[in-house]
Amino acid sequence: QLQLVESGGGLVQPGGSLRLSCVASGFTLGSRAIDWFRQAPGKEREGVSCIGSSGGSTTVKGRFTISRDNAKNTVYLQMNNLKPEDTAVYYCAARTGPTCIFDSYDTWGQGTQVTVSS
Repeated sequence: QLQLVESGGGLVQPGGSLRLSCVASGFTLGSRAIDWFRQAPGKEREGVSCIGSSGGSTTVKGRFTISRDNAKNTVYLQMNNLKPEDTAVYYCAARTGPTCIFDSYDTWGQGTQVTVSS
């Protein structure tokens, strides 16, 4: 069974940092491009970042950095200088191929809540 599990969310003050983790089971994460998405209440889901199997990445948010450790079957999202508008549920998803060019996904995590508030 293919599965992704996110962790690392929580409550943080504006200007703070969090590192989210996305751990894969049931498949070799290293063979897939992995995305982070987020969805705030009342808003559409938006893409945050994608990283290919070889480490090439694209990031929409300049304060965020995506990375991966294929030996640990894990992808990370480092988020710095967080703002209240970053409050959302963050999801990771596996593309069906090794690069961010593949435009379909076959596995999604359940999400982790990030709340930025003073």
